[in-house]
Amino acid sequence: MRISKAKPPPEDWRTHIVRAGPHRYCADQPPNPADHRRAIEPWLSALFQADHLNLLAGSGFTTAIAAAAGAPQVSMEPVTFECPHANAVRRSAEESAERLRRGKPNLEDQLRVMNELIAGLRVLTADGEASDGSDFLGQATAMVPRWESALASALSSLARDVLQTERGIAAALTTGDPCKARVLRELLEGFLLPFGSRAPTRERAHVFTTNYDRLVEYGCDLLGLRILDRFVGTLSPVFHSSRLGIDMHYNPPGIRGEARYLEGVVRLTKLHGSLDWKSAIGPSGRLEIQRSNVAFGAPADCSQITGNEHTELLIYPNAAKDVETLQFPYADLFRDFAAAICRPNAILVTYGYGFGDDHVNRALRDMLTIPSSHLVIISYDDHNGRLRSFCQNASHDAQVSLLLGPHFGDLRTLVENYLPKPAIDRATLRMAHLLNRRQLPGDGNDQQSGPLS
Repeated sequence: MRISKAKPPPEDWRTHIVRAGPHRYCADQPPNPADHRRAIEPWLSALFQADHLNLLAGSGFTTAIAAAAGAPQVSMEPVTFECPHANAVRRSAEESAERLRRGKPNLEDQLRVMNELIAGLRVLTADGEASDGSDFLGQATAMVPRWESALASALSSLARDVLQTERGIAAALTTGDPCKARVLRELLEGFLLPFGSRAPTRERAHVFTTNYDRLVEYGCDLLGLRILDRFVGTLSPVFHSSRLGIDMHYNPPGIRGEARYLEGVVRLTKLHGSLDWKSAIGPSGRLEIQRSNVAFGAPADCSQITGNEHTELLIYPNAAKDVETLQFPYADLFRDFAAAICRPNAILVTYGYGFGDDHVNRALRDMLTIPSSHLVIISYDDHNGRLRSFCQNASHDAQVSLLLGPHFGDLRTLVENYLPKPAIDRATLRMAHLLNRRQLPGDGNDQQSGPLS
């Protein structure tokens, strides 16, 4: 198979594209892993040793695990509402999707427009009387509860769909086919451990996700990784605005006053909220962002989802009625994202992210203005041209590594062939060191230590 050394022109985008350092490939046919692994895996291994390592996991990550588990996937298709001016909401959602180059609008576009409509209706009805004597005020007052009910119903349905996906994944891991469960564990381990096994003397890897589900947390629990986030507490952890450099240490036996960093720790930020976040009055008497006790894959009749508490869910776009809640905690979360990636020698790996969120893309473009930063994009497809448009507009090709196509987007192929193995592997490192020391010059054994280096 011919591997082109020349960089493909910007307009020549094929089904499979590789840009990994000096290694280039651009073709429609699926590539052979043997032709690319020796170039891609060392390149990614080198990037993963950067000072600041970050991961952005989009919906494609959950989709890949759900497909391997045989679990139902969350449908983000738009729904039909039986409310006044529903056509106007539909047209506005279509315009929003076109402006963001999403293609067809999805449920999130509809929910965002519904939030804006409800906010506008509340402004109109705030005075309690119409200045021109028309009956428009009465119509607007009647529309508010109908649209609020429709929005709450859509959010509740979305949350139930997410729980259904979680249930399918949990069932495959616990009560399903043992072979399928082993494959799922290997996929989660191969994807998450390269980030969670950084040497403890380096800065912790920071995992960002736009997903509402708890698959990242579930995988970390399965692998024994400890998570650091902004929540503080045990029974009902509360979100804190203060961004403290909290970490985990331990005291080695026999050594006094010399604490060391604990291995297997990652930072986690959920940019669009989570299924188990809610806005409620806490013990402090103030409105708090709490993480509620919703089990992974909870039953469909979970009270937090089907009861009145679903109106308190903090998933973006959310149904919260308070202006402060609409801005908090999402503003803090995106500040964390920008601060983590927009600094020298920062690496961000994206997997399953469709480049449809302009607020995320803006931070990525700002990141690439720093010469020592690097962006690694691993994607199943071009996402209706959004990925291609981003790469062409970013104009920093040397700082972008690209693995595009169904071959590289397949999680099992990616884990088995291209992602670096966990960094903390003392036995292999010592063995390679001993073999290099024992090797005599000119003894003809130069090839033996090659795979170990």
